[in-house]
Amino acid sequence: MAASPAVTTLCENSNEVFLDVAKLLLTYADNILRNPNEDKYRSIRIGNPTFSTKLLPIKGAVECLFEMGFEEAETHLVFPKTASVEQLRLIRESIAAERDQRLRGGQPVQPSAQPPAASASASASASASASDSSAASRQPVASPPPQPSSLESSMSFYVTLQSNFQHVMMYESPELQQKARSHIPHQQLSSAAEQKLKEATEADSECKLGKEDFLVLELLRWFKQDFFSWVDCLPCSRCGGRTQNTSSLSPSTDDLRWGAQRVENHYCQSCLLSTRFPRYNNPEKLLETRRGRCGEWANCFTLCCRALGLEARYIWDSTDHVWTEIYSASQRRWLHCDSCENVCDKPLLYEIGWGKKLAYILAFSKDQVVDVTWRYSCKHPDVLLRRTKVQEAWLLHTINGLNASRQQSLTPGRKKELTERLLVELVEFISPKKPKPGELGGRNSGSLTWRLARGETRGADTGTSTQTPGYVFTPTEKEKSDRLLHVHYSATKDQYCRVSSNAAVIQSWDQCVWRKESVFRKVENDWQMVYIARTEGSSMGRISWKFDFAPAGMKIKSVSIMASSQTFHSGKVCWHLQAGQITTKFSGDGRMQSFQTLNGSSEFTVVAELSGGEGESSWQHSQLFRQSLKETEESSFEILVHLQDA
Repeated sequence: MAASPAVTTLCENSNEVFLDVAKLLLTYADNILRNPNEDKYRSIRIGNPTFSTKLLPIKGAVECLFEMGFEEAETHLVFPKTASVEQLRLIRESIAAERDQRLRGGQPVQPSAQPPAASASASASASASASDSSAASRQPVASPPPQPSSLESSMSFYVTLQSNFQHVMMYESPELQQKARSHIPHQQLSSAAEQKLKEATEADSECKLGKEDFLVLELLRWFKQDFFSWVDCLPCSRCGGRTQNTSSLSPSTDDLRWGAQRVENHYCQSCLLSTRFPRYNNPEKLLETRRGRCGEWANCFTLCCRALGLEARYIWDSTDHVWTEIYSASQRRWLHCDSCENVCDKPLLYEIGWGKKLAYILAFSKDQVVDVTWRYSCKHPDVLLRRTKVQEAWLLHTINGLNASRQQSLTPGRKKELTERLLVELVEFISPKKPKPGELGGRNSGSLTWRLARGETRGADTGTSTQTPGYVFTPTEKEKSDRLLHVHYSATKDQYCRVSSNAAVIQSWDQCVWRKESVFRKVENDWQMVYIARTEGSSMGRISWKFDFAPAGMKIKSVSIMASSQTFHSGKVCWHLQAGQITTKFSGDGRMQSFQTLNGSSEFTVVAELSGGEGESSWQHSQLFRQSLKETEESSFEILVHLQDA
């Protein structure tokens, strides 16, 4: 019988410890096998003194429960009715065989201890862990950890660690990865990534990025725009109208099969009908449903990353958010990727942009757990004050123990690689950080109610503003030579095309924006429309694009602009050009317009202001660049500038 990793770890305990915990584990298993229809035997309360004192502290014990089929369910471990009884019986027999051998006086199975991998739980302890890694490699696994101040809190935290660490192994299934690949337009994304890499290399001969870096960006864009959709409340399954999330419903057998312990009741007041919304936790099912909130998004996106061969890990934030990190071999570091927001490498987004009060952020991959909290904060002293659930020494020891157990089967080369990466991370964690422009705005995904309830609509106590200057269009060498700058934006593709510079493409509406205030890109999957609108709850939205030709020694010969905007009810959109003291208003009617007043100027700014509207949806009554998602070839914003020497 092939020994399971959990049972192998359990066998590392002394005879006395092993026999005590084996008795308890066998009791749990036998109760279920003898009484398969008794719910009381399928649930173990985490706070139970027997569990907390005789099982939780023992190496490999909780892991055995997870391998039997138990799952985390807030305050309990639960053996679902859909779990495999044969799997439980298999683990039970492995433990029983080891127990019988020890009772007969046989030699216990005692694998050689593996060195704990360095792990960061705080800036100070992380540095110490890294410096001691070589010494640790010559020592057995450390003695039991210091007890946290709150035993119940530490038990709950440990279950979260173990549950997530076990969950990410689902992404490694070859069959599941193949199923994910069948949904992903891999060739299309790969070709786009190759083109972006080519453009980047042509623009900067010192470019150190690799194709995988651009593939990540393409995958993020595809996942948000074409594949997955956000759910606040599902439309009524009868009339298609609005519903409200009123309560919870009991999960069905099929719901439980796909990891949906919770089922939301989205109730229609008009039809008096309930529409069920199971919160699936199985990424295979999410490939089918393609909808949810941040948990479903990060779960499915991380699977898609692994399916494309990207080294990815699932990121859990104790303040109720999840996302993904992807390792960039060319940059030799982990990149923050939030599929809900379609953002990459903006780790301070949550603390600075959303105003989150961070405490614990942990990364889970097939090989290790890493405390990455410090990557996502520039206020480390404040974060440390909020880390009160468990003692830092306990957390460090626990993570090291989990990693040592998981890495037993890894080659020395792979272990060395992981340690070297971790050392690079530790240096990054303690380095000072400053927010980048894209990290300053509030959350875009979800309804206003959802974002307000989570305190994520704007920065908190940061002294920063989305008025921070951003992108400026200046002529490239080719544009200087041709005396022409021509750029257009497609709302459907969410990309700028710089026609006059070898048709270079820049992804995402805000990447070429000079300033923005209270605006975001809205995708209506039900109506198949997309546009830029002001954020919910704001009375005014503003966005601008800046062009400056002075650095190139040039000035404007002529300017033509096409801008499209649409209003409903009392909504208003005001377009105008600013050049020095001159302001010129124009219409966003979708026609190309020329502006003689700018001739001879060396710079100008295009500004759009959105306001007005009626009722709760007033923010939707003034829109820029409204397009059908099916109109992939149409531009909604275009600027053509002919240049001359200054």
